[in-house]
Amino acid sequence: MTATPPKHLADVGYCWDGQAVNGQEALSPFGMGQGTRWFGLRRTCCMFHPHTPLIMELLSDMEEVVCEISKWDFVKVDTGSKGLGAPIGMHHDARIERKCEEAANVARLSRDFPNIVATYDDDLLGGIKTFNTTAEDYRAVPAAAKDINPALRHWCVVYTHELKQDQWEPFLPSMDVINLWVWNSQDIADLERHMDECRRIFPGKPILMGCYLRDYTILAGVPMDRLRRQWKLVARWVADGTIAGYTIIGGCVLALQQKEARWVRDFIRAH
Repeated sequence: MTATPPKHLADVGYCWDGQAVNGQEALSPFGMGQGTRWFGLRRTCCMFHPHTPLIMELLSDMEEVVCEISKWDFVKVDTGSKGLGAPIGMHHDARIERKCEEAANVARLSRDFPNIVATYDDDLLGGIKTFNTTAEDYRAVPAAAKDINPALRHWCVVYTHELKQDQWEPFLPSMDVINLWVWNSQDIADLERHMDECRRIFPGKPILMGCYLRDYTILAGVPMDRLRRQWKLVARWVADGTIAGYTIIGGCVLALQQKEARWVRDFIRAH
């Protein structure tokens, strides 16, 4: 009998890529796909930009592309000043109509770009609550993609502080893959418990561990002791099959959080 080869972290990782306004004082020098390549990964989450053939061409060398459909849009901030350009902010459009529109667009693109493998719904529960979305309404979102390309999977963001079974149970049929995130890095101390709870609420569904470089609750890098603890668990859980992989945020903050990013890249290379 041939032994199953061990999984390497580089083979099961995804990096968020795309320009974003994340509180830093300067734009990232990394463009679409560059953060993913910097980490030595071949799978990417296409974020923050319109889904167009041009964007997909930039990612044509990736093994897998997952497209975010919530959608994060750039908006002009009117300061009354004149001159070149304008300050910009970001708006998260979680309307069900927008998600369906984006999902169908991604599915059509996947005909020409077969490395597109999934749609991605960021901050899902927040959008559900903001727009009073019912589980019946939400079924239209993955259906908008699968009606065109049944092979596309639907990824859903879940935070550890949202792990309450009653609010998720009606939505389970629409959720193919769970991307679990720890919003406040302090909660990494309880990550084993959170993972057990996630597996209980979403039985049989693949789980990807979300890994921040920056803690947005303190507007600084994830403290190194917490970062190390999470990644050691990621390596263990990938090896034993608890999780299917991980996602990193991301290329847009890589230059801002260089110490954290370099440590993560070295850890991936070593595992």
